[in-house]
Amino acid sequence: MINEEIREKEVRVIGNDGAQLGIMPIKTALATAAAKNLDLVLIAPKATPPACKIMDYGKYKFEAAKREKDNRKNQKAMSIKEIRLSPSIDTHDFETKLRSAVKFLQGGDKVKVTVRFRGRELHHTALGEELLQRFADGVSEVGTVDKKPKLEGRSMAMFVAPKN
Repeated sequence: MINEEIREKEVRVIGNDGAQLGIMPIKTALATAAAKNLDLVLIAPKATPPACKIMDYGKYKFEAAKREKDNRKNQKAMSIKEIRLSPSIDTHDFETKLRSAVKFLQGGDKVKVTVRFRGRELHHTALGEELLQRFADGVSEVGTVDKKPKLEGRSMAMFVAPKN
């Protein structure tokens, strides 16, 4: 609450430089703030008496919004990249997918590695598990297995997170 919105009779006033100005009636505090072309802002409503600070409220709101914007800018949302394999993948194709997974992990993204089983391949899930284990060994320098290989319907999935 600022200026006339404050409904207390007496308030403890803190100056814009942080100095204690003492306890005074609300009208005197508002007059003091108005004389300095600043606002009276209620900062501790539960205290007895409530504490108010004399400050430039518009400038305070602007700086708070700017800090919030900078904090949002510095956050990095981790995304999940997916790599699909088949149980009968050839070695060169496997190495290509492995290189792209390493690139994703170095970029700070999680990688979901999926082996898709089609038709009779579903009876040989051990091949898929072996393939995912080989994949985990290939990316072990830049990533760690977050979730172990798990069969979900016709596909087996494993999650790899970047190290650090």
